[in-house]
Amino acid sequence: MDAIQRSLLEQVAGLHEVPEGAYNIRANGQKAGRNTTANIDIITKTDKDGIDIIIKPGTKHESVHIPVVLSMSGLKDMVYNDFFIGEDSDVTIIAGCGIHNCGEQVSEHSGIHTFHVGKNARVRYVERHYGEGDGTGENIMNPTTVVEMEEGGYMEMETTQIKGVDSTIRTTTAKLGPKATLIIKEKVMTHGQQLAKSDFTVDLDGEGCHTNVISRSVARDQSRQIFLARINGNAACYGHSECDAIIMDEGVVSAIPEVTANCLDAQLVHEAAIGKIAGEQLTKLMTLGLTEKEAEEQIVNGFLK
Repeated sequence: MDAIQRSLLEQVAGLHEVPEGAYNIRANGQKAGRNTTANIDIITKTDKDGIDIIIKPGTKHESVHIPVVLSMSGLKDMVYNDFFIGEDSDVTIIAGCGIHNCGEQVSEHSGIHTFHVGKNARVRYVERHYGEGDGTGENIMNPTTVVEMEEGGYMEMETTQIKGVDSTIRTTTAKLGPKATLIIKEKVMTHGQQLAKSDFTVDLDGEGCHTNVISRSVARDQSRQIFLARINGNAACYGHSECDAIIMDEGVVSAIPEVTANCLDAQLVHEAAIGKIAGEQLTKLMTLGLTEKEAEEQIVNGFLK
């Protein structure tokens, strides 16, 4: 891999060198590296572009890195990745996509990640999106995540997009079995003319299951953001969605929470708060010697931390 691709890997996956454990690195639409372990296998699909990640039951404290990097302008990449997470396992999965576009054409990555979370399995899934380049071509990312959770499964998703993505539609759907838990935490910052749309649908199908969907975002310049969160309580369950957003300059944020109780014992809550940075916050930091711009940056960084 060249220096640009290695730099992108550091941004989206925190990799300075080849990671330990299982990994599959994709660069410009091709496999750039792969490693499997005794408990984690990675198999190339034969019917379409993508991989199957198979984690054996009982696997504990192992990780899988599956980053994607694009450094060619005009490349449109699409992958289908399936994760089969065995019963009673406990793993961390690091994904993400980085695009370096110095040309005039659109560069795009779309991926469909499907998670089959076994009984009592625990998963931490981290996904970062990042774009850069001094070209005029747009960077587009449209990830889709599908989650199917068996009884007692636990999954925590952390998604981050803070720079360089001109347009993104992130679609997440999930179905939870009895006593399953899904925690989703997203952080988004847009600037310029960028558009970011997050679309979540969670079906709480099993008795005693639980979800918490949390979004923190900042919209700067003339950028636009849309947050949709649908939670369907189909059993005795608990569901909560929360959107906190800061608007700056001429930024626009729309928060559209939707909760539907199809069971008498479903407990569903939604919250949304959108506003500008409070004047007293700026004043307090400026009295410590910061300029207004520096104070704004400190507040934004703390908000998205």
